[in-house]
Amino acid sequence: MDKISKSQRSWNMSRIKGKNTRAELQVRRKLFSNGLRYRIHVKDLPGKPDIAIKKYGLVVEVRGCFWHGHTSCVDGHIPKTNTKFWQDKIEKNIARDIGNIEKLENAGFTVFEIWECEVNKTEIFNQRVSEILDLSALRSREE
Repeated sequence: MDKISKSQRSWNMSRIKGKNTRAELQVRRKLFSNGLRYRIHVKDLPGKPDIAIKKYGLVVEVRGCFWHGHTSCVDGHIPKTNTKFWQDKIEKNIARDIGNIEKLENAGFTVFEIWECEVNKTEIFNQRVSEILDLSALRSREE
């Protein structure tokens, strides 16, 4: 049983942003402060990726643990109320993500996924950003 009314839950969920989330802004700040320039929500790429660096063929997707079904995270669980709806929704999100990643990789992009929970874990976050920076440095030398 939900602790709040159905209308209040609906209102709460409608206020969750899909773009410029806290995690996404943290990733962007970290990349920018390390000298990497990028475009956000690029409309001509599959799935309008959160961060795209076309010059180096890189895409960074910052995934919300709940919305994208991060099973190894406490936030990636299916709610106990309206379970069928949420399970279907999250499965569709995952399928869409997989399809977009395939399209991007077929177009020559390397796709990095950073989970919302990883942004809050300094060591993991720094490692993920280092991987992106290392690959961008490697590709910039290839030019």
